[in-house]
Amino acid sequence: MSQPQQSTLKEIILARREKRRAKQTAGIGVLFVGAEDKQQTAAAQMLAKESGRALYRVDLSKIVSKYIGETEKNLRQVFAAARASDSILFFDEADALFGKRGEVKDSHDRYANIEINYLLQQIEKYDGITIIAAKRKESIDQAFRRRLRFIVEFPPPRRT
Repeated sequence: MSQPQQSTLKEIILARREKRRAKQTAGIGVLFVGAEDKQQTAAAQMLAKESGRALYRVDLSKIVSKYIGETEKNLRQVFAAARASDSILFFDEADALFGKRGEVKDSHDRYANIEINYLLQQIEKYDGITIIAAKRKESIDQAFRRRLRFIVEFPPPRRT
C-alpha cells in the first residue's frame, strides 16, 4: 500500500474518532477505486483492525433481488446488523448495486432507481464507516460520489 493510501486510511480513522467525540450522527462514506480487489480488501481489513471494529463484508448476491421490495428489505437487515455490531460495512465489487441510475423507461427502471434512493438514505443514516469498492469511479452513481467523504485510489499493479 502506498503512502498516500495509508495517509488517507489514517484520516478516515481520525474522522471516525472525531465524529464520535462530537456526537455527530452522519456516517463516513468511503470509495475504494481500482482494479485490484485484493488491495481494496486488505485496506478494508486494515481500516477495521486499526479502528477496533469488525469488518462486515456485504455479499451482494444475497442482497439484490429481482422481487420488488426484497432488495430494500435485505439492505435494511444488513444495516441493522452492522449497527448492532458497530461494524465497518464493506460493499465489495459494488459497481452493480451503486451503479448509475438510468432513465425511467418502464416500471423495472423505476424500481431500480427506488432501490438506489433507498440505499443512499441508509448510508446517510448509518453511524459508522461504509466502504464502497469499485473498479472505476465513473461507474458509481454521482449521488453516491457526492456523499462519500474519502476516495482512495488503487492503481493497477506494475507489470515487471
